[in-house]
Amino acid sequence: MLSDEMKKLIRDHSAGMVASINDDGTPSVSPKATFVVLDNASIAFGNIRSPGTIANIWKRPAVEVCFINVVLRKALRLTGSAEIQMKAEADARLLAAFEATWSPYLKCISAFVQIDVSNAELILSPAYDFGFSEEDLRRINLEKLNAL
Repeated sequence: MLSDEMKKLIRDHSAGMVASINDDGTPSVSPKATFVVLDNASIAFGNIRSPGTIANIWKRPAVEVCFINVVLRKALRLTGSAEIQMKAEADARLLAAFEATWSPYLKCISAFVQIDVSNAELILSPAYDFGFSEEDLRRINLEKLNAL
């Protein structure tokens, strides 16, 4: 389900915006910056300071996550079901993935949230429809960012 391009986007831009559902049914969107790709159909993030997101997921595991590459104007929207694993009880695969990628943060992580992806959609800027290439967008957007 997750293509190589999608996995690269997550690895290169590991801050994802996680949408969960509040008790009153309204959406709650919160940034998480410790994502890892586990396999072709699952990703995970470490809970460092996310009490609202964790509370929502315990009750309602449906989530969406959006990652964006602002330079190439590409985004990835994932839909799935989240499962919380406390760090002390986490399976070896999760621990290994976080040790390999986020070892400096492990002492701050209390739990891992694994998301089993049911839908993945790569979203391209309309600029591609107008004939801009990745290299065009890289140049234009890096110029804008460097000018800040």
